[in-house]
Amino acid sequence: MSDVLERLAEVLEARKDAAPDTSYVASLHAKGLNKILEKVGEECTETLLAAKDAEHSGDTQDVIYETADLWFHTMVMLSRLGLSPKDVTDELARRFDLSGLEEKASRQS
Repeated sequence: MSDVLERLAEVLEARKDAAPDTSYVASLHAKGLNKILEKVGEECTETLLAAKDAEHSGDTQDVIYETADLWFHTMVMLSRLGLSPKDVTDELARRFDLSGLEEKASRQS
């Protein structure tokens, strides 16, 4: 799974400085962080709505599709900020032996 994220991160990094009229990723970077964050927010909302629909219909295909869009745009955001999926997976690994309650409590101090 991480191979896919790593490969996508490499593609996103390569397209970051491409001509905005030839690359969707480059066009997002050209518009700045606020546009990228707007897309993350839109995809988050679409993912939430798809999940709510799936709970009632039992059809999860839209959840997968929208989550892929959300992850993609989140990775564009990470790239914009000089971060990678490895930064996120490292943080998840760090939390692996913590209970969720302990991890949340550690953020409040």
